[in-house]
Amino acid sequence: MDYFLGIDIGSSSTKGVVLDGEKRILAKQIIHTKPKHSEGADIIIQAILKDLGTAFKRRVPGKDIKYCVGTGYGRSNIERADKVITEITCHAKGVHYYFPYARTIIDIGGQDSKVIRIDNEGKVIDFVMNEKCAAGTGRFLEAACRILKVPLEDLGKISLDAASSCKINSTCVVFAESEIISKLAEGSEREAVAKGIHQAVVSRLLSMGKRVGVPPPIVFTGGVAENHGMVAEVIIQLGIQKDALSIPLEPKITGALGAALFALEFFASGGQGGFFEKSPPWTPQKTFD
Repeated sequence: MDYFLGIDIGSSSTKGVVLDGEKRILAKQIIHTKPKHSEGADIIIQAILKDLGTAFKRRVPGKDIKYCVGTGYGRSNIERADKVITEITCHAKGVHYYFPYARTIIDIGGQDSKVIRIDNEGKVIDFVMNEKCAAGTGRFLEAACRILKVPLEDLGKISLDAASSCKINSTCVVFAESEIISKLAEGSEREAVAKGIHQAVVSRLLSMGKRVGVPPPIVFTGGVAENHGMVAEVIIQLGIQKDALSIPLEPKITGALGAALFALEFFASGGQGGFFEKSPPWTPQKTFD
């Protein structure tokens, strides 16, 4: 069987998705991004081949991967990629696979956030991206969690439990951290501060999004889309109905999925892939377990 692989190396996590020729997702993996990106890509590949072997009850050799597309922050370091494509284009492709009616993508990752406008074919019309400042990204939320002393996965729930909101004015992460500490010292409830943090992040994101517009239907992707408090705040600040905002079952993998879809298309159109076949027998740098 022929397989088509997409690898997305982000600042926080590395994702891999494999499709068959019918565009069915056969395997997917998410790991923390490694300091050496090529090592992380090899770990993802080995894990995916292991998953395929388990599913089909046979050893799946690397040469069965007929085409590999890399994307994301570390795409240029994916040695096994036959082609690399920007994460903006791959996110659009992946979102269109799940939600062909979507017209706007809100994506918040570890170190960047973006708003992407797409057409009815999943092609990018326009986009705006914040990659210079950690405000409005997952890193900001992680920093806030350290100060509030709550696990990252609980931050959204805490914000939803707030009876009121504590406004966070600073847009710089460093100053915002100091402001959060001051608010807590002044006696502000942790829940109210958490809600204020969510409001500040969404306000910054949507202010940026105004440059390209944020028309529904909207799809929210990235690890931060798993934060229910953030989802609720996006709906409130956009003034939309809940059903106007969709979230993939696994919002972290849309970029890798889009890359895998491109891999299939390139191969089907006669693209010269098969890096795994051309190179010496593939041995991963590190064993995945």
